Amino acid sequence: MSGSATPAYRAFGPETLPYGVFSLPDSEPRIGVRLYDDVLDLCSAARRLGHPDAHVFAQPSLNALMDQGPTGWRETRAWVRSLVADDSGVVDMAQHCVPLDGVTLHLPFAVADYVDFYASESHASNVGMIFRPDSPALPRSWKHLPIGYHGRAGTVVVSGTEIVRPSGQRHPGDDDRPLFGPSTKLDIECEVGFVVGRGSDLGSKVGVADARRHLFGVVLLNDWSARDIQAWEYVPLGPFLGKSFATSISAWVVPFEALSGAELPLPRQDPAVLPYLDGNDHDLFGLDLHLSIIVNGHEISHPEFRDMYWSPSQLLAHLTVNGASLRVGDLFASGTVSGAEPGTFGSLLELSWNGTRPISLDGGTELGFLADGDVVTLTGWAQAPDGRGRITLGDVTGRVVTRPSAT
Repeated sequence: MSGSATPAYRAFGPETLPYGVFSLPDSEPRIGVRLYDDVLDLCSAARRLGHPDAHVFAQPSLNALMDQGPTGWRETRAWVRSLVADDSGVVDMAQHCVPLDGVTLHLPFAVADYVDFYASESHASNVGMIFRPDSPALPRSWKHLPIGYHGRAGTVVVSGTEIVRPSGQRHPGDDDRPLFGPSTKLDIECEVGFVVGRGSDLGSKVGVADARRHLFGVVLLNDWSARDIQAWEYVPLGPFLGKSFATSISAWVVPFEALSGAELPLPRQDPAVLPYLDGNDHDLFGLDLHLSIIVNGHEISHPEFRDMYWSPSQLLAHLTVNGASLRVGDLFASGTVSGAEPGTFGSLLELSWNGTRPISLDGGTELGFLADGDVVTLTGWAQAPDGRGRITLGDVTGRVVTRPSAT
């Protein structure tokens, strides 16, 4: 293992232990956990110790592990934590660890379906003021139900994947014909993604009280958005080509159990929601996640997830209330995380107010929307359950390119 005994506050310590999928140059992808600056090979450790799930850890995705259900999730996390519970365990596991810079990280799970919500009141209001200045900022339905749309599972990509600037139609020019070409307003959206590890039957619904039994883990998520394409196409049906070209997620999935210390009461909802979205404080929880947006090495915003209006359990309940089924590997996202102050906005659309107020960066440069070559990284952390350490969320990075790199 690279390094010896490590302070509890160091990123990706034993408090976090997120799952991912990695490979070495001479091996097939398999499951590991992040431990400081290394990857602990669960398959290798399980085989040496005679763990019955060694074959599960040999899989190229987390789906088989997730399919074991909540009891299996708890047992696996307890076993992994026992391996590195103290310094002697960390030293013993060194033979099963490989340096992070020597592995290739893969999409951690096979994405079944992808749904993106719109759960921040500040973000929804800002977008309304920008895109619909002559109408109410919030749609009439916004405080009665979590608004969302079905995205494209096949374009969910792992952190580090290059993002090719999308092309599409934009608002008409002087001749009243739509313009076509590469997006000139390529944007980011800082979001939190929730990974479903337990399915449900078609025609049934998952209530807010049952949501935790389906929530396996959390990823950071960047919902790349072409705002000029979106503005032309989204009325009357909503996001389509302006969103579907790429969604980046972190390579590490933080188990939901690890975030118990980050739970807090949901902000008060007014007006009262319908009964299927209502519940007690345990069911309608918020999460105190501290996020950061970094563009070309400059931190430009620090959104706080605690400001979100809708609970993850309400998002899941609404997603299934019509009888839509869940599948192992479903991914649903919070929507852009934005606070009330500009320094906590989660998109360039808001931070630059649709490009009219560019952000001033160090060195005298300005940022409106993304240029080719720009690199965006989202990071985050939460308080550990013991109140002392930190749970580190896996970062998600993407670089904007004009065309795919040659392979």
